Amino acid sequence: MKALILVGGFGTRLRPLTLSVPKPLVDFANKPMILHQIEALKAIGVTEVVLAINYQPEVMLNFLKDFEAKLGIKITCSQETEPLGTAGPLALARDKLADDLGEPFFVLNSDVISEYPLKEMIEFHKSHGGEASIMVTKVDEPSKYGVVVTEESTGRVERFVEKPKLFVGNKINAGIYLLNPSVLDRIELRPTSIEKEVFPKIASEKKLYAMVLPGFWMDIGQPKDYITGLRLYLESLHKKSSPMLSSGTNIIGNVLVDESAKIGEGCLIGPDVAIGPGCVVESGVRLSRCTVMRGVRIKKHACISGSIIGWHSTIGQWARVENMTILGEDVHVGDEVYTNGGVVLPHKEIKTSILKPEIVM
Repeated sequence: MKALILVGGFGTRLRPLTLSVPKPLVDFANKPMILHQIEALKAIGVTEVVLAINYQPEVMLNFLKDFEAKLGIKITCSQETEPLGTAGPLALARDKLADDLGEPFFVLNSDVISEYPLKEMIEFHKSHGGEASIMVTKVDEPSKYGVVVTEESTGRVERFVEKPKLFVGNKINAGIYLLNPSVLDRIELRPTSIEKEVFPKIASEKKLYAMVLPGFWMDIGQPKDYITGLRLYLESLHKKSSPMLSSGTNIIGNVLVDESAKIGEGCLIGPDVAIGPGCVVESGVRLSRCTVMRGVRIKKHACISGSIIGWHSTIGQWARVENMTILGEDVHVGDEVYTNGGVVLPHKEIKTSILKPEIVM
């Protein structure tokens, strides 16, 4: 079986982290975002993953070569010379996706994090005999999204309603699809949208079915949703009693600490924290709702909440970092400095407090 991951563009919403690596390689819960998907695909028997990409393919491929060997899965790139939307990349990768057996293939949006119930999706796809299956998730505020209106008993998609003013349903497209190869015949090689052009046409022929995603779902393509996604991901590990979660007198709630990280005396960590490889957290530090990436040093009595600390950064003693502060790679926050929602580009030193959310170039 094969799969295509829509990697796409520049990851501008996750800058300054994406100034150092392409967005799918940004760490989420201590491993690159895209690896969560590749591992899930491998687990259900996918043998080849195609990355549809228009930005820095060399960086992606060099990085993933190691994992190709480790996971025993073939990873290739299909490079766009111009952005092709969400359907064009399928036409471009047609030769890589179509096989002689006529097997369906997966398409995933690279920003989506969930429990990836892909095995169940294969069974669902076989059971309805349609041409395409899409995963949908239920949301509290459907008016912000495109809503998928389905027939309750079968899951057959009747229509799509973009940002409805009146309530028509609460299911939205979750960015995970299972498609028969015949879908490729419907897509021209040009910039085109699978959600707005391809799926409505299949739905009008009564061949599109939607499966409700069990468990959590989040599009983690921007900082606020990334932090929420981390909470949901750690909660799902907790429900499965995962041994990956840390425990101890200094841990509150769900916390993920890499085994190579060092935690000092008298720290209080959690809830909803991920601490990456090689991090040093000195004594008396307070961390909550944050991600601390590989190689970060947090000095004594610093306090970090609701923020993302990029690779190899340092946080000074008694510093306070909060309110969706995003530090790029190799940023150094001085002792006793306060940052309230600062977005700091890589390789900067912050010596004075950032009192209101701003970008520091």
